[in-house]
Amino acid sequence: MVYAITEREYGKSLVKLLHVKRDGLVHTIKEFEVATKLKLNSEKDYIEGNNEDIVATDSQKNTVYLLAKRFGVSNPERFALLLARHFLNQYSHVVRAKIEVVTLVRNGTAQVESGLNKLQVLKTTQSAFVNFYRDEFASLPDMEDRIFSTVVKANWTYDTIANVNFDQAFEKVKLAILRGFAGCPDRGVYSPSVQQSMYLIQKDILDQIRQLRDVYMQMPNKHYFSVDLSKFPRVGSKTNDEVFLPVDKPSGMIEATLARNDFRAKM
Repeated sequence: MVYAITEREYGKSLVKLLHVKRDGLVHTIKEFEVATKLKLNSEKDYIEGNNEDIVATDSQKNTVYLLAKRFGVSNPERFALLLARHFLNQYSHVVRAKIEVVTLVRNGTAQVESGLNKLQVLKTTQSAFVNFYRDEFASLPDMEDRIFSTVVKANWTYDTIANVNFDQAFEKVKLAILRGFAGCPDRGVYSPSVQQSMYLIQKDILDQIRQLRDVYMQMPNKHYFSVDLSKFPRVGSKTNDEVFLPVDKPSGMIEATLARNDFRAKM
């Protein structure tokens, strides 16, 4: 049987570089993240295990720093060309050089994103899921009253950070999640679906914290199925509303981002 290597390359990724150009009292900085990929003119490193033509990825990393020192750094495009030409000129057996340079922008505005994760909540009533789309693939029955449990992940982005108390904002978000999920201890709150509960929570968060731009939430379903005890007529029962089996896989995954309309208009 004959096989062919249809594509091959290798290199170094995530090479961090900060270059400082000093002109007296004025210092100009460029911060890059560089990736190099080389293709050689033979496949003997793959097929024969012969490494004699391999320009080590560590050598490629060193080249990034040495050329930055020797020639300086002006912009990502010119630095990428400098590296590519070096590899092709320095090593005659390199037939292709791919260089990727990502620059970190300076003098931008600060953007703050906060979040919480793995907030597990559960309630045993006032949750339903009925009247959903039915076709020949559906088997789930209507559930007028079910256990509703999820593990909440939430992230929120600030449009402005002026006069923001981040600790208070975090507590407001957490309280909004608990309030929207469970409601008051004496009355609770009804949930017709995870989707609507999520939307109402997100809306409450944006109403409470005016400095927020948007709120992302993820609420996977943690299912609890009633154990069928009717199989045990002598010791069990036909109905069971007390004993449940937790099932974590597979799980429904519901997620959404709610943003202010005025922010979307600006975009």
